Amino acid sequence: MIRKSLLLALVASLLFNISVEGEERLLTDEIGRKVKIPHSAKRIISLAPSITEILFALGLNEEIAAVTDFCDYPEAALNKPKIGGFINPSIEKIVSLKPDLTIAIKDGNRWETIQRLNELGFPVYVVDPRNFDGVMRTIRNIGEIVEKPDASVRIIRNMVTRKENILNLTQSLPKPRVFFQVGDAPIITVGRGTLANDLIRLAGGENISEDEPVNYPLYSIETVMLKAPEVIIISSMESKRDCMSLIKKWQDWKNIPAIKRKTIYVIDSNLVDRPTPRIIEGLEAMVKMIHTESFGEKR
Repeated sequence: MIRKSLLLALVASLLFNISVEGEERLLTDEIGRKVKIPHSAKRIISLAPSITEILFALGLNEEIAAVTDFCDYPEAALNKPKIGGFINPSIEKIVSLKPDLTIAIKDGNRWETIQRLNELGFPVYVVDPRNFDGVMRTIRNIGEIVEKPDASVRIIRNMVTRKENILNLTQSLPKPRVFFQVGDAPIITVGRGTLANDLIRLAGGENISEDEPVNYPLYSIETVMLKAPEVIIISSMESKRDCMSLIKKWQDWKNIPAIKRKTIYVIDSNLVDRPTPRIIEGLEAMVKMIHTESFGEKR
């Protein structure tokens, strides 16, 4: 019943976001802008790795005209023309490719890039996924604008089913305190407004930095010790060697419960940082780390 209601709500909301104008559709993007998008866009440019993943997951390939230098999944993305970084893409390259649709992400692309493309007459649809449900909304919206609604519904249905299974398994379990590290020197963690925080909550944990006023607060070792996390998860934004080095560093602080319990882990950052269909894999991996005794083995 929950799955059905969610899917109906996702589809019904489209009625309030789309109107038709001749050969174009007038859509409201995820930051409230009105965007005219052609039917059957044939030359789509992705301005972020997460958008590229979603486009391929929806079954597009030939329609993807170019991607950023950081778009590395799936493998087919490596063969696409590149337009530079997602913070500073080449406007000249984008213009030369004559896209009929460009998709950007608020948390990553610069507003100046979006404005400049608009001024040059290229429609830009902006997405803004902030949590797990927001990722599903973005998948639904992109599926609609590239005319792959059935594919997006299939992806969302799979995500909802797997998410509900996790919630059912963890609802009666205690909520361990979790410290999620995304940077070192200084130590950076995640606050309330982040995707990682939402994943910790859904996985049945309690983020020790959830009440911080900023999304990515800086922490000292003393603060971590004071908040006494029972689980430490390190995002693999750096190389594998760097992550192993971080784990060794934490071993010096044996008063932290997570060190005593040996519940310190490295998680693939692409599974928890990128708002894509693979976010469900990140959630499943996180459950095994937070509830090791029930679902996984200490690593």
